[in-house]
Amino acid sequence: MLAASFALVVEVLENLAYLANASNLVLYLSKYMHLSPSKSANNVTNFMGTAFLLALLGGFLSDAFFTTYHIYLISALIEFLGLIILTIQAWTPSLKPPTCDPSTTPSMPCQEIDGGKAAMLFIGLYLVALGVGGIKGSLPTHGAEQFDENTPQGRKQRSTFFNYFVFCLSFGALIAVTFVVWVEDNKGWEWGFAISTIAILVSIPIFFFGSSFYRNKIPSGSPLTTICKVLVAAMLNGCMSRNSSNAIANLSASPSFEPETNKEQEENAKQTDEIPTQSLKFLNRAVVYKPAHPALQCTVNQVEDVKIVLKILPIFACTIALNCCLAQLSTFSVEQAASMDTKLGSLKIPPASLPVFPVVFIMILAPVYDHLIIPFARRVTNTEMGITHLQRIGIGLFLSIISMAVAALVEIKRKRVATDSGLLDSTAPLPITFFWIALQYLFLGSADLFTLAGLLEFFFTEAPSSMRSLATSLSWTSLAMGYYLSSVIVSIVNNVTGNSGHSPWLSGYTINRYHLDRFYWLMCVLSTLNFLHYLFWAMRYKYRSAGAGASK
Repeated sequence: MLAASFALVVEVLENLAYLANASNLVLYLSKYMHLSPSKSANNVTNFMGTAFLLALLGGFLSDAFFTTYHIYLISALIEFLGLIILTIQAWTPSLKPPTCDPSTTPSMPCQEIDGGKAAMLFIGLYLVALGVGGIKGSLPTHGAEQFDENTPQGRKQRSTFFNYFVFCLSFGALIAVTFVVWVEDNKGWEWGFAISTIAILVSIPIFFFGSSFYRNKIPSGSPLTTICKVLVAAMLNGCMSRNSSNAIANLSASPSFEPETNKEQEENAKQTDEIPTQSLKFLNRAVVYKPAHPALQCTVNQVEDVKIVLKILPIFACTIALNCCLAQLSTFSVEQAASMDTKLGSLKIPPASLPVFPVVFIMILAPVYDHLIIPFARRVTNTEMGITHLQRIGIGLFLSIISMAVAALVEIKRKRVATDSGLLDSTAPLPITFFWIALQYLFLGSADLFTLAGLLEFFFTEAPSSMRSLATSLSWTSLAMGYYLSSVIVSIVNNVTGNSGHSPWLSGYTINRYHLDRFYWLMCVLSTLNFLHYLFWAMRYKYRSAGAGASK
């Protein structure tokens, strides 16, 4: 556990550096870069989506060419460079658009950032995204590889690691959305970016100090090459089998094919000691005595590895809708809170600090789950896992439905207060406390804990060892697709509702004129359909990993 502890400490600093900016970025873009609320929201979701999507690149490089150790160090340096660029821009007034106050000069719209200033902003942001992607794609796998998966104790410790990985991720987020966001709002964004820069810089030597304790998996070649080779071989060999006597290997597992000759059986026996499974039977055509091309010669192990990857993809797809809901925490929810009374006694809470509610709840629930819920579940079910990965993911998806329903009801209340107070077109705070928004944060935070930790462990334990970093990166890719889908849904909703002769649901100068309640009800319906889709696949999935459903 000592080696994995370095990864946990580093995750605190890394997520602090990333989320300190991401959680408040929508306000930075709208107030200081003068982008409209919808443009700011879409830029934030695109930035965060790209960061998580690039985790696939980090995972791929970790499996194919470098170790997770090297990918982390390279990625941290890239993120450090991006944060330096953003810090310099925030510190230098000439690198930002001219300041303005639309409430004093409504006839003169503020000038949006453009030209070289916009280029500097987005170069810095997407260098950060590239670094974050590499870290997310390598660090969880690096920590999980420090445990012996061949023993029950090692597997239990690995499960604990994933729980505390989410805990540390949340701890970094807690510092980001409280202390750093307060600094950004009260002392200036240049200081917020500077804190993030220092955090990611400090994480590098801390990670490096654990070098003597790490167990590093040797890269075994490109997993994408194996996947493509098996798929192409199955397709071409299938076409050839219709026009020739070329036999499929291990025909005893596929009696519908023509029988092999004794010579072919002997050759196939030399190639493999295993028989392909009957699931996804069309891929068995990749294992033949005479392939369509020598470069397409596949082993049974390669075919079975690709089958595993294809089987986990539907589970991955079903989590995208949840992450589309989570995208609202960084966009519309922040703007909602900014329109409300954010005072707590004499203290004024920054709207971007609202994620403190789900973060604190996750930090409480993670150790409770690991030390109380899981041991109890193990005794009740008499299994090593207690609660399976897919059950845990399913709980998170169900909670996302509740969170969107709560968000819609809260928005109805907020709009009613705005109407009754005559403040629909005002930028003044509404006479309603921002604590109402905390309700949707709590449900979405709980959903995130169950789903993210479950996904990370599910992909790591189910994937072939040669593809673990790439498979684990799917957890972050699901987040990316969720953020991108959020942008797409916002655009579609505005286009459809705007074409009917009415104002678009999610358009206007003030969020009080938005129809966010309708948007949240739409997300609730989509989440319900997605949950039913998930149940279809989860109930048919069969675990392959040791201990997934075995008795203690």
